[in-house]
Amino acid sequence: MSAAIKLLDETVDTVTIWRSDLNALIEAAEDADDLAAVRAQRAHEAEVGYEAAAVDYLTVDEAERILDGESAVRVWREKRGMTQRALAAAVDVPPGYLSEIESGKKVGSLAVWRGIARELHVPIEDVLPED
Repeated sequence: MSAAIKLLDETVDTVTIWRSDLNALIEAAEDADDLAAVRAQRAHEAEVGYEAAAVDYLTVDEAERILDGESAVRVWREKRGMTQRALAAAVDVPPGYLSEIESGKKVGSLAVWRGIARELHVPIEDVLPED
């Protein structure tokens, strides 16, 4: 941000600023978070090598499938070359139960979600449904 933020009012507990200044602050904070994430990923790539790190990157098609509402579990499972039956066995749940999780018919317990994430080698937030 290049311009100074003008305080409209200030008390011991609050500060009032223009909405446009608030939006600029939020955008700057989000940009800083994004830059930190990119720097961390580049450091990881430098440590393990790009090829080793790239196995955990989604292709554009894979990302679009998730953005279009397809199950992230299914996309990551297929990326890892696992069948539904193999993932279910690794997580110790019936294949039908995993199928219902993938299709959104079952919520699944936190323990199951942790197991899915562990077996797919992704952070849990990468497989949990958005809603």
